[in-house]
Order: sequence, then C-alpha cells, then structure tokens
Amino acid sequence: MRIAIDAMGGDHAPDDIVAGVLRAKAEHPGAEFLLFGDGEKIRALLNGDTERLTVVPTTEVIETGEPPMDAIRKKKDSSLVKALASVKSGEAQAVVSAGSTGAVMAGALFGIGRIKGIQRPALAPLLPNFKGGHSMLIDSGANAECRPEYLVQFAQMGAAYMQAVEGVKEPVAALMNIGAEEEKGNELYKEVHARLAELNVPRFYGNLEPRYVLDGEADVLVADGFTGNMILKTMEGTVRFFTKSMKKQFMSSLRGKIGALILKKDFKTLIGSLDYTQYGGAPLLGVKGVVIKAHGSSDAMAFSRAISQAVLGVEQDLTARIENILQA
Repeated sequence: MRIAIDAMGGDHAPDDIVAGVLRAKAEHPGAEFLLFGDGEKIRALLNGDTERLTVVPTTEVIETGEPPMDAIRKKKDSSLVKALASVKSGEAQAVVSAGSTGAVMAGALFGIGRIKGIQRPALAPLLPNFKGGHSMLIDSGANAECRPEYLVQFAQMGAAYMQAVEGVKEPVAALMNIGAEEEKGNELYKEVHARLAELNVPRFYGNLEPRYVLDGEADVLVADGFTGNMILKTMEGTVRFFTKSMKKQFMSSLRGKIGALILKKDFKTLIGSLDYTQYGGAPLLGVKGVVIKAHGSSDAMAFSRAISQAVLGVEQDLTARIENILQA
C-alpha cells in the first residue's frame, strides 16, 4: 500500500507534515509513503530515513488564497497535483493533504474522477459525540446547492465509510433540519426526508436538530454543503468561545488561578475531546480513490491521524464499498 502525501500543503508544512508521516510510518508497518514537495527541505526533515519513504521533488506549491481551478490547471508541478496524479495512475492508493480545501476538491474531481453513479463528491469530517464515538457530517462544504438525490447519496456514502473505517455494523443516518417533524424544512429537505424514509438504507433516524448533533443518536448527519459548513464552523466558534471564556474566568482571581492549576490536565483533555481536527481529516467521498483532507492547521499528531484514516480506507476497500451500495 502506498500513500501519497502533499508535503507542502497546510499552515505548518513541511515540518509538521513530515513529522506526521514519520509517526504514521511507525504505526503502519505495511504502508509506504510518497512525499511530494520541496525535495531538499523534505530530505532534511527525514534525517536520512529512507525506509518506506520516497521523496518526489516538485517545484510548485498551491497557496490557500489561490482560485482552486486556476491553480490546479496552471501548477501542474505542484505537490498537490502530483500527489493526486499518483492515485490516478495507480502508483498510490490514497492521498492526504492539509492544503487548500477548494484545490483538493477540484484536483480530486478532475484529476482522479468520480465513482460511476456518484453525482457529487462530498466532504465528510468526523465529529466527537457524547457516546464516546464519532458521527460523520456530510456534506460540510463541497456542494452549497444540492438536489434531493445528492443528499440521498451522501447518506449512502457516509454509511459505507462508517461501516468500513469506523466499524459500525448498521449505520443510522439523520437529516439535519430545523425541527424533528417530517414536514419541517424547505422543499429540498422534505423531499430528501421522504426518499430516505422509503429507502431506509442506511437506517433512517428522521430529522435531527443541530443542537443534538453531538448526542450520538445518528452515525451519519446528512446536510447540503452550505448547511453542513455552517454547522461545522459554528461548532468551531463555540469551542473557541468556551475556551477563551474559561481561561478569562480562571485568570480573573487568585482562587481561579489555583483552580486552573488543579484542573489544567482535565481541562486540556476536555478541550481536546471537542476539537474535531484531532480526529483526523475529512474524507472526500465519491471519487475513485481514497482522498483525505486534513485540517489546514494540523500538527504532526493530527496529520498522522489523517494518514491512519487513509490507511483504513485502503485496507477496507472503501471505494468498492461505495460502488456496491450504489449498485444494490
């Protein structure tokens, strides 16, 4: 198994990216890694380690602020384009990047291609839930405008992932909505509710209000990309507000400072459990290969977990599972 790495993508590239690869290499002895990017910088960070590591020099980097399609078309020798091309050619079975979300999606769609029958690929991050597991939010930003059949396929692809990678035997899908009643929402969501209820593959929970998104009642949380992205970013903002407020409160008095010292470890664990970026990356489901979009600010630990997602996706033949569900 070969995993292609966009070593130049992300806020902390290539340092934390390469460090994440080295962590993942120790955890997955059956995996080989192709590191695309500035050859000189990458080799310096590897410190002479060449076991199961191949550096593929490239001369260009796609920056976060660049228009995605223009960058993909013009920067043919960029680390991202070359990494995606290795999956297209079969040289690698998966790609992991912490680079521009738009560029990863555009590059995967046009560089690798969609699974036959899939109308729109979708971004699907894993969120922590109160039951101690994960729930998948799909779509979280790839498709701002959707038709009913897109959301039905999102539910099916999400269920395939949760079965293959997370080991959920019978995934339950819920439709994110403004109320639990089946008549809630606009015409799109009413139609999707009717189709999922009739199909019931995966098992359909019904509508779920966003305030219950972390309860763990459903394994797959289905939304159009605009709604899903709003949910995800609201969660990020809530965690940030909670963290800053707690710090301000603790530092406001001597008693608070003493309490902070006592609770520092527990508080850090709590905040970490609420940070979805620490659970790996967001798989881009629906393309002909395993593509994991790691968070742009990923440190070495977060990036290594994103690689672990890619390894599991390849081991469990995620692409074939999605194809089989569509055929069924």
